[in-house]
Amino acid sequence: MVPTVETRRNPSLNTFACPSLALDSGFGGLEGDALELVERRYADRGLRVTRERYNSRDQDGDIVCTARDGDDIVGTLSVRFDGGGGLHADLLFAAELADWRADGVRLCEFGGLAVDKHSHDPRRVLAQIFHLGYLHAHRRAGCDRLVIEVNPRHVPFYRRCLGLVPHTAARHNPRVKAPAVLMSIDFATVREQIALWGGRPESLGSARSLYPLAWDEATEATMLAQLPGWRAN
Repeated sequence: MVPTVETRRNPSLNTFACPSLALDSGFGGLEGDALELVERRYADRGLRVTRERYNSRDQDGDIVCTARDGDDIVGTLSVRFDGGGGLHADLLFAAELADWRADGVRLCEFGGLAVDKHSHDPRRVLAQIFHLGYLHAHRRAGCDRLVIEVNPRHVPFYRRCLGLVPHTAARHNPRVKAPAVLMSIDFATVREQIALWGGRPESLGSARSLYPLAWDEATEATMLAQLPGWRAN
Protein backbone atom coordinates (compact mmCIF):
# COMPACT_ATOMS: atom_id res chain seq x y z
CA MET A 1 0.00 0.00 0.00
CA VAL A 2 1.17 3.51 -0.80
CA PRO A 3 0.70 5.97 2.09
CA THR A 4 -1.22 9.11 1.19
CA VAL A 5 -1.72 10.73 4.56
CA GLU A 6 -1.39 9.53 8.14
CA THR A 7 -3.11 11.98 10.46
CA ARG A 8 -2.24 9.58 13.27
CA ARG A 9 1.42 10.55 12.90
CA ASN A 10 0.85 14.26 12.30
CA PRO A 11 -1.44 15.80 14.90
CA SER A 12 -1.57 19.11 12.99
CA LEU A 13 -3.62 17.38 10.28
CA ASN A 14 -6.22 16.09 12.71
CA THR A 15 -8.93 18.69 13.20
CA PHE A 16 -11.28 16.38 15.09
CA ALA A 17 -11.46 15.56 18.77
CA CYS A 18 -11.81 11.81 18.28
CA PRO A 19 -8.89 9.43 17.59
CA SER A 20 -7.01 9.97 14.34
CA LEU A 21 -7.15 7.72 11.29
CA ALA A 22 -4.34 6.61 9.00
CA LEU A 23 -5.53 6.74 5.40
CA ASP A 24 -3.67 4.71 2.77
CA SER A 25 -4.23 3.76 -0.86
CA GLY A 26 -2.48 1.74 -3.49
CA PHE A 27 -2.86 0.11 -6.90
CA GLY A 28 -4.03 -3.49 -7.07
CA GLY A 29 -6.61 -5.85 -5.66
CA LEU A 30 -8.49 -6.08 -2.39
CA GLU A 31 -6.70 -8.44 -0.01
CA GLY A 32 -5.65 -9.16 3.57
CA ASP A 33 -7.39 -7.38 6.45
CA ALA A 34 -9.25 -5.08 4.07
CA LEU A 35 -10.78 -8.03 2.24
CA GLU A 36 -11.70 -9.68 5.55
CA LEU A 37 -13.51 -6.49 6.65
CA VAL A 38 -15.50 -6.42 3.41
CA GLU A 39 -16.45 -10.08 3.75
CA ARG A 40 -17.49 -9.62 7.39
CA ARG A 41 -19.58 -6.50 6.79
CA TYR A 42 -21.29 -7.89 3.70
CA ALA A 43 -22.09 -11.09 5.56
CA ASP A 44 -23.68 -8.96 8.28
CA ARG A 45 -26.03 -7.66 5.59
CA GLY A 46 -26.96 -11.16 4.47
CA LEU A 47 -25.10 -10.93 1.16
CA ARG A 48 -23.74 -14.21 -0.15
CA VAL A 49 -20.40 -13.58 -1.78
CA THR A 50 -17.19 -15.38 -2.58
CA ARG A 51 -13.69 -14.05 -2.06
CA GLU A 52 -13.02 -13.75 -5.80
CA ARG A 53 -15.95 -11.41 -6.32
CA TYR A 54 -14.26 -8.67 -4.33
CA ASN A 55 -10.95 -8.74 -6.12
CA SER A 56 -9.95 -5.85 -8.35
CA ARG A 57 -10.20 -6.37 -12.08
CA ASP A 58 -6.40 -6.55 -11.88
CA GLN A 59 -5.89 -3.43 -13.95
CA ASP A 60 -3.05 -1.14 -13.02
CA GLY A 61 -5.32 1.87 -12.54
CA ASP A 62 -7.57 0.33 -9.89
CA ILE A 63 -7.14 1.70 -6.36
CA VAL A 64 -7.87 0.23 -2.93
CA CYS A 65 -8.27 2.77 -0.11
CA THR A 66 -8.11 1.82 3.56
CA ALA A 67 -8.67 3.58 6.87
CA ARG A 68 -6.73 2.30 9.85
CA ASP A 69 -7.25 3.10 13.53
CA GLY A 70 -4.12 1.88 15.33
CA ASP A 71 -3.50 -1.68 14.17
CA ASP A 72 -7.04 -2.22 12.91
CA ILE A 73 -8.42 -1.56 9.44
CA VAL A 74 -11.79 0.10 10.04
CA GLY A 75 -12.71 1.07 6.50
CA THR A 76 -12.06 0.13 2.89
CA LEU A 77 -13.16 1.33 -0.54
CA SER A 78 -12.24 0.18 -4.05
CA VAL A 79 -11.96 2.78 -6.83
CA ARG A 80 -12.47 1.30 -10.29
CA PHE A 81 -11.82 3.29 -13.45
CA ASP A 82 -13.68 2.82 -16.71
CA GLY A 83 -11.84 1.16 -19.56
CA GLY A 84 -12.00 -1.55 -22.16
CA GLY A 85 -13.33 -4.05 -19.63
CA GLY A 86 -16.02 -1.67 -18.41
CA LEU A 87 -17.21 -1.48 -14.82
CA HIS A 88 -18.87 -4.01 -12.53
CA ALA A 89 -22.08 -1.99 -12.85
CA ASP A 90 -22.20 -2.83 -16.58
CA LEU A 91 -23.52 -6.28 -15.67
CA LEU A 92 -26.88 -4.81 -14.67
CA PHE A 93 -26.83 -1.21 -15.85
CA ALA A 94 -25.00 -1.24 -19.18
CA ALA A 95 -27.64 0.87 -20.94
CA GLU A 96 -27.50 3.64 -18.34
CA LEU A 97 -23.71 3.73 -18.35
CA ALA A 98 -23.67 3.72 -22.16
CA ASP A 99 -25.79 6.88 -22.23
CA TRP A 100 -23.27 8.74 -20.05
CA ARG A 101 -20.34 7.45 -22.09
CA ALA A 102 -22.05 8.56 -25.30
CA ASP A 103 -22.16 12.07 -23.84
CA GLY A 104 -18.43 11.97 -23.16
CA VAL A 105 -18.77 11.52 -19.39
CA ARG A 106 -15.76 9.87 -17.76
CA LEU A 107 -17.11 7.34 -15.27
CA CYS A 108 -15.67 5.90 -12.08
CA GLU A 109 -17.11 3.22 -9.80
CA PHE A 110 -16.77 2.83 -6.04
CA GLY A 111 -17.21 -0.71 -4.71
CA GLY A 112 -16.12 -2.99 -1.89
CA LEU A 113 -17.14 -0.29 0.59
CA ALA A 114 -17.07 -1.45 4.19
CA VAL A 115 -16.81 0.35 7.53
CA ASP A 116 -16.28 -1.41 10.86
CA LYS A 117 -19.44 -0.72 12.85
CA HIS A 118 -17.39 -1.03 16.06
CA SER A 119 -14.94 1.72 15.10
CA HIS A 120 -14.82 4.87 17.21
CA ASP A 121 -16.74 6.98 14.67
CA PRO A 122 -18.08 5.03 11.65
CA ARG A 123 -19.53 8.18 10.09
CA ARG A 124 -16.14 9.88 10.03
CA VAL A 125 -14.49 6.75 8.61
CA LEU A 126 -17.05 6.70 5.79
CA ALA A 127 -16.76 10.42 5.06
CA GLN A 128 -12.97 10.41 4.93
CA ILE A 129 -12.49 7.21 2.96
CA PHE A 130 -15.10 8.53 0.49
CA HIS A 131 -13.10 11.78 0.33
CA LEU A 132 -9.93 9.82 -0.41
CA GLY A 133 -11.68 7.89 -3.19
CA TYR A 134 -12.96 11.17 -4.63
CA LEU A 135 -9.43 12.60 -4.68
CA HIS A 136 -8.18 9.62 -6.67
CA ALA A 137 -11.14 9.55 -9.04
CA HIS A 138 -11.78 13.24 -9.69
CA ARG A 139 -8.80 15.33 -8.64
CA ARG A 140 -6.09 12.89 -9.79
CA ALA A 141 -7.72 10.96 -12.66
CA GLY A 142 -10.21 13.59 -13.89
CA CYS A 143 -13.34 11.44 -13.78
CA ASP A 144 -16.63 13.33 -14.13
CA ARG A 145 -19.21 11.07 -12.51
CA LEU A 146 -19.35 8.44 -9.78
CA VAL A 147 -21.56 5.36 -10.01
CA ILE A 148 -22.25 2.81 -7.28
CA GLU A 149 -24.51 -0.20 -6.85
CA VAL A 150 -26.40 -0.40 -3.55
CA ASN A 151 -29.05 -2.55 -1.98
CA PRO A 152 -32.46 -0.81 -2.24
CA ARG A 153 -32.75 -0.50 1.54
CA HIS A 154 -29.55 1.57 1.61
CA VAL A 155 -30.66 4.08 -1.03
CA PRO A 156 -32.05 6.62 1.51
CA PHE A 157 -28.79 6.54 3.50
CA TYR A 158 -26.51 7.25 0.53
CA ARG A 159 -28.88 9.89 -0.79
CA ARG A 160 -29.07 11.69 2.55
CA CYS A 161 -25.47 11.33 3.68
CA LEU A 162 -23.53 11.76 0.41
CA GLY A 163 -26.04 13.17 -2.08
CA LEU A 164 -26.06 10.21 -4.47
CA VAL A 165 -29.20 9.93 -6.62
CA PRO A 166 -30.90 6.66 -7.67
CA HIS A 167 -31.19 6.21 -11.44
CA THR A 168 -32.93 2.83 -11.73
CA ALA A 169 -35.35 0.49 -10.06
CA ALA A 170 -33.91 -2.52 -8.28
CA ARG A 171 -32.48 -5.34 -10.39
CA HIS A 172 -31.19 -8.70 -9.24
CA ASN A 173 -27.40 -8.76 -8.90
CA PRO A 174 -26.07 -12.33 -9.32
CA ARG A 175 -22.66 -11.37 -7.90
CA VAL A 176 -24.10 -10.88 -4.42
CA LYS A 177 -27.43 -12.70 -4.92
CA ALA A 178 -29.41 -9.61 -3.91
CA PRO A 179 -31.20 -6.67 -5.55
CA ALA A 180 -29.20 -3.59 -6.53
CA VAL A 181 -29.99 -0.01 -7.52
CA LEU A 182 -27.70 2.19 -9.61
CA MET A 183 -26.89 5.46 -7.83
CA SER A 184 -24.72 8.29 -9.11
CA ILE A 185 -23.43 11.79 -8.45
CA ASP A 186 -21.50 14.31 -10.49
CA PHE A 187 -18.04 14.80 -8.98
CA ALA A 188 -18.45 18.55 -9.41
CA THR A 189 -21.26 18.36 -6.85
CA VAL A 190 -19.05 16.39 -4.47
CA ARG A 191 -16.33 19.00 -4.88
CA GLU A 192 -18.80 21.80 -4.08
CA GLN A 193 -20.05 20.04 -0.95
CA ILE A 194 -16.53 19.37 0.34
CA ALA A 195 -15.54 22.99 -0.27
CA LEU A 196 -18.65 24.18 1.54
CA TRP A 197 -18.62 21.83 4.54
CA GLY A 198 -15.29 19.99 4.78
CA GLY A 199 -13.50 20.24 8.13
CA ARG A 200 -16.58 21.58 9.92
CA PRO A 201 -17.84 18.66 12.07
CA GLU A 202 -19.78 21.08 14.24
CA SER A 203 -22.02 21.71 11.20
CA LEU A 204 -23.33 18.15 10.84
CA GLY A 205 -26.80 19.24 11.84
CA SER A 206 -26.89 22.17 9.43
CA ALA A 207 -25.48 20.25 6.47
CA ARG A 208 -27.65 17.18 7.05
CA SER A 209 -24.96 15.11 5.32
CA LEU A 210 -21.56 13.61 6.11
CA TYR A 211 -19.58 16.24 4.21
CA PRO A 212 -18.66 18.22 7.38
CA LEU A 213 -16.61 15.15 8.39
CA ALA A 214 -14.55 15.35 5.20
CA TRP A 215 -11.16 17.08 5.33
CA ASP A 216 -10.68 20.82 5.21
CA GLU A 217 -8.89 22.56 2.34
CA ALA A 218 -5.41 22.43 3.92
CA THR A 219 -5.61 18.72 4.72
CA GLU A 220 -6.98 17.94 1.27
CA ALA A 221 -4.04 19.77 -0.30
CA THR A 222 -1.61 17.70 1.78
CA MET A 223 -3.32 14.49 0.72
CA LEU A 224 -3.33 15.47 -2.93
CA ALA A 225 0.39 16.18 -2.87
CA GLN A 226 1.01 12.63 -1.63
CA LEU A 227 -1.26 10.75 -4.05
CA PRO A 228 0.64 8.43 -6.39
CA GLY A 229 0.59 9.98 -9.82
CA TRP A 230 -0.69 13.37 -8.64
CA ARG A 231 0.23 16.37 -10.78
CA ALA A 232 -1.01 19.81 -9.79
CA ASN A 233 -2.85 21.71 -12.52
